[in-house]
Amino acid sequence: MVADKGLVIVFTGQGKGKTTAALGIALRASGYGRKTVIVQFLKGKEGSGEQFAGNHSLIEVHAFGAGFFKPGDDPEPQKKAAADGWKMAEDIISSGNADILVLDEISHAVNYRLLPLEIVLAAIRRRRPGLHIVLTGRDMPDALMEIADIATEMKEVRHIYQRGGPAVKGIDY
Repeated sequence: MVADKGLVIVFTGQGKGKTTAALGIALRASGYGRKTVIVQFLKGKEGSGEQFAGNHSLIEVHAFGAGFFKPGDDPEPQKKAAADGWKMAEDIISSGNADILVLDEISHAVNYRLLPLEIVLAAIRRRRPGLHIVLTGRDMPDALMEIADIATEMKEVRHIYQRGGPAVKGIDY
């Protein structure tokens, strides 16, 4: 059965809701006593509701970002942060310490060359049986899309940003 092997789930697209969908899986899984570890790439430790909620026995959130980053910035601080996050992800992939691993914003870590795609693919392919891996982020690399058992593309229809509104605490972050 596929679920016994462990699923690879992708949430991608230009719309909002990718991380929120992954958090929904974590919440649902906790209802069945399953543990989720969320490794966030490019996100600082001080900026989102899921980080403020703290870690619980069944849902852990770990942020590995070095502040706001855009193409053209010095990538070295982000590379180090991504490497630290990837070390934690590798530990979860091999340890058996979680039922679900969320690699939040992994697409950006790969697309910005903070992590090599080949290393991410190899780790996902060698995951232990039963470990579900959720990948989030815009512009998910094709190779990661191809190994997904479930892939959802978020499409923005309307957002308050379009009318000049700000991000809303507890909704957008």
